[in-house]
Amino acid sequence: VQLQASGGGLVQSGGSLRLSCAASGAPLEYYAVGWFRQAPGKEREWVLSIAGSDTSTYYTDSVKGRFTISRDSTKNAVYLHMNVLRPDDTAVYYCAASYSDYRGSRWDLYDYWGRGTLVTVSS
Repeated sequence: VQLQASGGGLVQSGGSLRLSCAASGAPLEYYAVGWFRQAPGKEREWVLSIAGSDTSTYYTDSVKGRFTISRDSTKNAVYLHMNVLRPDDTAVYYCAASYSDYRGSRWDLYDYWGRGTLVTVSS
């Protein structure tokens, strides 16, 4: 599976963005997909995931109520919907897929990664 993340950009605090994770090479609907982010000088951080086997979703506490994840099987893509963005959301965002349907926060248990897309939130 090849993944491509896109949709990043510069947005003001309180604004919204939608990131896309487009897949090729295999149907993404059978994979769990997670979004991670890495801010400058910080470690990679798990943000949220969607299961491959059902529509279950999982969020880190800092984005609950602001971010959501969705899947469009017809487009072989997963989306990260970000609302009420804050400056501390600034990071490079990566999508990752797990063939074993792993939905957790351990980045090393995801099998495939896309290149990141930069999100910058200005105050």
